[in-house]
Amino acid sequence: MSAPVRFPRFFVTSPGPCPYLPGKTERKVFTELNGDHADELNEALGRIGFRRSQNVAYRPSCLDCKACVSVRVRTDAFQPNATQRRILRRNADLVVSACRPWSTTEQYDLLSRYLSSRHPDGGMSNMDDMDYADMVEQSPVRSQVIEYRTPPRFGRLGELVGACLTDQQSDGMSMIYSFYNPDIEGRNGLGNFIIMDHITRAKTAGLPYVYLGYWVNGAARMQYKTRYRPLERLGPDGWEYFDPDAEAQLG
Repeated sequence: MSAPVRFPRFFVTSPGPCPYLPGKTERKVFTELNGDHADELNEALGRIGFRRSQNVAYRPSCLDCKACVSVRVRTDAFQPNATQRRILRRNADLVVSACRPWSTTEQYDLLSRYLSSRHPDGGMSNMDDMDYADMVEQSPVRSQVIEYRTPPRFGRLGELVGACLTDQQSDGMSMIYSFYNPDIEGRNGLGNFIIMDHITRAKTAGLPYVYLGYWVNGAARMQYKTRYRPLERLGPDGWEYFDPDAEAQLG
């Protein structure tokens, strides 16, 4: 006899300051991911706007704001623009490898450098090496860390310049968190390159989507997600094509 299906229990966080929009409050609904069906649950929740953090799936549930919108890239129709093609050429020599979700000191040092430069006041700025290990290793679903290195020299591995914790799903790749060296010379656009590499990898594997998480209308640091098109967003009637330029004209 097969084991009975257990439906997840959902909980709601207490309201707190929104990290994206000044003057707004944030509230989340979440559930735990565990057991034999964690992968299936994570995918099902991902299709209705949830994101994963360690062994928890969550999504915004704010009472007075709907600015956070789940977005994903259509891999089959993505065509890089002129700027993106230059970024691809500039970083074409990087050595990319998919690693098991196991944290390393090298990854943590890179993350610390990235956070200090790009998000010094963010919620992850005080993350220590054990916190990082928990983020990477406490995954109840199929995950990997994709590393980006400069070419090897004298038989030694190249420098780690980027990494991304990524979930593998049946319909695509979900980028949980990416980080990179923001100061390395001649490597402008590393964050963009990591996204485009995920799009290429997913397309090669026959996967239709790359999930980018939440686009927040009005938050400047989230606008980069609208550069990858065609883009779909999750609306009241499900996933739909999204034209960021038309959205901006509407205000």
